[in-house]
Amino acid sequence: MRLPDMPLHDPFVVADEETRTYYLYTSNDPSASGVEGTGTMVYRSRDLRDWTPPVPVFLTADQKNLWAADGGWAPEVHKWAGRYYLFTTLHDEERPLPVPPPNRWGTPFQLKNHLRGTVTAVSDSLLGPFTVVEPQRPTPPPHLMTLDGTLHVDRDGRPWMVYAHEWLQTIDGTMEAIRLAPDLTETVGDPVFLFKASDAPWLGEQIPAGVPAQLPPYITDGPQLYPTPDGKLLMLWSTYEKNAVGPDGNVSGGYVQTYAVSESGGLRGPWRQRRPLVRDDSGHGMLFRTFEGRLMMILHRPFENARGKLYEMELDGHELRVLRQCTDLDGGG
Repeated sequence: MRLPDMPLHDPFVVADEETRTYYLYTSNDPSASGVEGTGTMVYRSRDLRDWTPPVPVFLTADQKNLWAADGGWAPEVHKWAGRYYLFTTLHDEERPLPVPPPNRWGTPFQLKNHLRGTVTAVSDSLLGPFTVVEPQRPTPPPHLMTLDGTLHVDRDGRPWMVYAHEWLQTIDGTMEAIRLAPDLTETVGDPVFLFKASDAPWLGEQIPAGVPAQLPPYITDGPQLYPTPDGKLLMLWSTYEKNAVGPDGNVSGGYVQTYAVSESGGLRGPWRQRRPLVRDDSGHGMLFRTFEGRLMMILHRPFENARGKLYEMELDGHELRVLRQCTDLDGGG
């Protein structure tokens, strides 16, 4: 298989040195995997060009007493303490949350308000099967509507989950972090605020249709952390450059891949926003290095019927630049 033929939303690559194989995780798509159900599937490749047909590694239907069975968004796999941990976002639209406190506009308005958050599952193999470590609730605080949890290990070797606090609950979406226990099975302490979507100065104030009191939503999506050689910390994240919200609560157009820099090199920042790296309805990217040492970014485009796009990147200190789109691998477009 080649990337133009592969259903691929929220892509995440693990470059496994031991097997010299790239593992590309995404939400399970029955049309590609041949297996029905919500969960995660993985493609494999030796060269980033030719990929095996995907196989499921996690299905919600195989879990016991799981708090939600829908979603399966933004799967990531991280090696930690000799095992592999899958993070993926689930939700249950039939389980409403309490009305949130007023946001920065002084109103408790939200478009949707139900249980949503990232679960943590574990396996001894990159091919799974993965088993949820806490089936009764999501890993971030369950009263928050969150998504796209990712793993970050700080300078002291402590694990954190960084996640997006949904604009659907906050209007101005935020990035937050919460400490994880050493075995990743539970959280430690309270969430830490990192930044809000409207901190990106290039977003502007867009007035959407269908939102009470004309409150402009700002989206946070798809965080991924990457330490730089000069001691700073990058966060790739996505948002909508021009927000347009319809009566159904869906946002359309202007999906962009951007990033921010923590000048202290730590999660607490301060975080400084940079200009978008890729526009054209592109986003939810992550960085990885090839076996030859090249820095790469993979993202999906377009948002609907998504396919993977690969870019060769350059880090100059803590400034990230796109060198080229790898059209020889991803088919261009």
